[in-house]
Formats: sequence, structure tokens, C-alpha cells
Amino acid sequence: MMNLIYETQDSFYQYIERVASGTQTIADYLREDKVGEAMQLIAQFSEGVAWLTKVIVLMREHKYHINIDPSQINGFLLEINDGLERQDYVIVADMFEYEIKPFFEEATKERFYQMKEDKN
Repeated sequence: MMNLIYETQDSFYQYIERVASGTQTIADYLREDKVGEAMQLIAQFSEGVAWLTKVIVLMREHKYHINIDPSQINGFLLEINDGLERQDYVIVADMFEYEIKPFFEEATKERFYQMKEDKN
């Protein structure tokens, strides 16, 4: 079981780095009017951050914590969806470059740590 936990954490760290670098590509594609390519990456981004959120929740169940707020990730998804519905690709590109990218760049520095058991 511990191997699975550590392997999952390692996959999490590797993936979050790819997300951080991929956000700039999405912003660039949107600005270059490569909307189709950007949409494919946004779909992958959405699936990826859903997985990251799931890992954070599951790790908490196993008493591991990381200083990344999953609700903030979900907030990004809602904002992206809103911008895409309005076809406001400039706003979506700005979100990826100026909000989402810095968030994930900071998140790459975070590591899981084991929470202490309460002795009540």
C-alpha cells in the first residue's frame, strides 16, 4: 500500500509540472487563433486537473496533505468554461497565462506530508 501511495504522489508531482508548462501553450494557441488545438489541450487540462484533485482528496483520506486548494482548481475550470461559452478567447488565454500558470508553477513546489494522528 505504501508503494502505491508514493508512486501516486510521484506521478502527481510529474504531472503537475506538465500542467504548469502546458498552460502557456494553451494561451499561445488561443492568441494565435489555433482554437482547435487549444480546445484539445483544454480538454486534456480539464481531465488532468480532475485527476490531480482526485489524488489530493484520496491522499487526505490516507492522512497525507498538500498545500494545494482543490476548490481553487475547480474555480479555474468554471471560469474557463464561462469564457469558452462566450467565445472570449482573449480572456481565457489571459487566465491561463496570468492566473492558472502561476498557480501551478507554485504548486510544483508543494509536497505531500503525513498528518499526525489525533490522540483524543
